[in-house]
Amino acid sequence: MEATIEVTGLRKRYGQTMALDGMSFVVAPGQVTGFVGPNGAGKSTTMRVILGLDAADEGSALVGGRPYASLRDPLHHVGALLDAAALQPSRTARNHLLWLAHSQGLGARRVDEVIEQVGLRSAARRKAGGYSLGMRQRLGIAAALLGDPPVLMLDEPSNGLDPEGIVWMRGFLRSLAAEGRAVLVSSHLMSELQDTADHLVVVGRGRVVADTSVAELIAAASDGRVTLRTSARPEAVTALTHAGAAVAVTDRDTIIVSGLTAERVVAVLSAHAVPFSEVAAHRATLEEAYMDLTRDAVEFRAATGREAAR
Repeated sequence: MEATIEVTGLRKRYGQTMALDGMSFVVAPGQVTGFVGPNGAGKSTTMRVILGLDAADEGSALVGGRPYASLRDPLHHVGALLDAAALQPSRTARNHLLWLAHSQGLGARRVDEVIEQVGLRSAARRKAGGYSLGMRQRLGIAAALLGDPPVLMLDEPSNGLDPEGIVWMRGFLRSLAAEGRAVLVSSHLMSELQDTADHLVVVGRGRVVADTSVAELIAAASDGRVTLRTSARPEAVTALTHAGAAVAVTDRDTIIVSGLTAERVVAVLSAHAVPFSEVAAHRATLEEAYMDLTRDAVEFRAATGREAAR
C-alpha cells in the first residue's frame, strides 16, 4: 500500500458553521507533515473525515489511494491517535493493547514490541486509569503502531509530555518518517514542529492557508529583516528611522530592522557613532511565521488598543 494521505476539496457544514471549506492537501511518505492552525480551523474534523468517523458533504479523503472504510484490517494501513483518554481505565496497558491486537489478528509478541518502542515496559502491567496524560499519549502511539502501518495520524501527540518526553517524541516521529512512512501530526506547539516537521499544512477557517516546507515558510517570514543588538537602543532607533527603516524593539537590547540591508544598517550606525554588538540577517521562528499566516483566520481574538476602548 502506498504511504500517502490525499485530501481533496473537503466541505463539511455543521448547521450554520462551515467546518471545512474546500480543504485539500497531500501527506507524502518519508517525512513528518505538521498540520497546524487556530482552534476551530478544521484540523480535528479533517482527521475524523480521513478516518471515516465523520462524513464530508463534498470531496474525498484517501489513505494509500483508498477510502478508510474500504480498508480491510485498517490497523495494518493507518495508525491514529486522536484521543489519548479513549481507553478502558480498569485494564492494564498491556491488556488494552492485547485487546486491540486480537481484533486485527496480531499476537502478544507485537504488543510487547510496541510497548518497548514507546518506553512503557516498566509500566505495561499497571492499570491505564492511573497513567499520567503523557503516559497515555505513549500508550496511544503504541496502539497506532500495532499493525506496523505505512501511514500515521497523531493529534497533539506531545500534549502532557514532560521535557524529556517531548525530546523523545521529536526523535521518534522523525525516525518513523525515515522508515518511509507518511506521518501527519496535528499540533499547536510551533516550537516542537520547527524541530520535527519537514513540511507544514497551515489551515484557517476550514481551508489551507499554506502548504510548504518548514524551511521555505521560515525564509518567507524572515523577509529580509535584520536583527540588531545594541547597548544604545534609543540612539539606534532614531538613526535607523531617519534612514528610512522600520524598527521593532523586541527586548532591552535587540531591534528587528526592516527596509535596510545588514550592510546599510552597519553604515548608518557607524556614521552616527552608535555602538552595536551584532548585526545579522533575521531568522524568523516558526511561531512568527505561523502568526503571520493565521492572523486573519483566528475566530476569536482579544480586543486591543482602540478596539477595546469602543
